[in-house]
Amino acid sequence: MKKKGLITVTVCLIVIGIAVSAVSGRKPYKNLEASDIVSAAVHLIPPDKTIQITEMEELVSYLNEVVIYNEDDSYRESCGQAVIFTLTMADGSREEIMAYNPFIVINGTGYKTKYEPCQKLNGYANKLWKSQADGTDKSDCY
Repeated sequence: MKKKGLITVTVCLIVIGIAVSAVSGRKPYKNLEASDIVSAAVHLIPPDKTIQITEMEELVSYLNEVVIYNEDDSYRESCGQAVIFTLTMADGSREEIMAYNPFIVINGTGYKTKYEPCQKLNGYANKLWKSQADGTDKSDCY
């Protein structure tokens, strides 16, 4: 009888653990540092513009906040603005991160994402574009 109760409790704890991890998500860039990035650019669609990013600290701060949940390719059926960050890393690898709220696509794999961090990435890209477009800093654009 005790064995059966122990097995039941263990199974319940495993199920709860899986449910909590699915709901809580994970941060794929939580340990990313500006020094890990050699170069970065962002492509905005629309307006089909690419901007070189020279200061990595702000970009990294937004990427550190990104939370992903389960894989989800239904972003392909959505419409709206996509911002695609291409990072060349110090180790020679490349990362392509598309913020497409409520999705984020990392190196071709789509994930549901937490809304606020993804929206900040989108706002950051638009701030860069607007700043470049008229030559002024638009820090309050999002």
